[in-house]
Amino acid sequence: MMMTTVTEDNFNQAVLASSGPVFVHFRAPWCGICRIASPILNSYQEQWPVPLRIFDVNADENFKLANQYQLTTLPTLLYIENGEVLHRIEGFESRNDLRDRLEAIACRYRLENAFVSRSA
Repeated sequence: MMMTTVTEDNFNQAVLASSGPVFVHFRAPWCGICRIASPILNSYQEQWPVPLRIFDVNADENFKLANQYQLTTLPTLLYIENGEVLHRIEGFESRNDLRDRLEAIACRYRLENAFVSRSA
């Protein structure tokens, strides 16, 4: 599965109303480091503990979303569950930096869900 592009018009329905966890990749065509995020996110999508959707937002064309999520740098990645931003990744400097941050979120997700399933 690949990234799905969303805009201000369909963001609420596609992202915030999603039944599962999502990553939102805010990027711009001129942003060089934004280009390295896409293939890494796509590879993590297959490894994620549960089905994960990835959405792509062109920040230059979606000013309202950029302002709503107070973007200060690109790329910015938001991990959203049940309409709530749980994690934010900004200013990564390399592929390894991004991989490390994604892995930390995945590990936290696995731990939280293991705890929830035990206490249920």
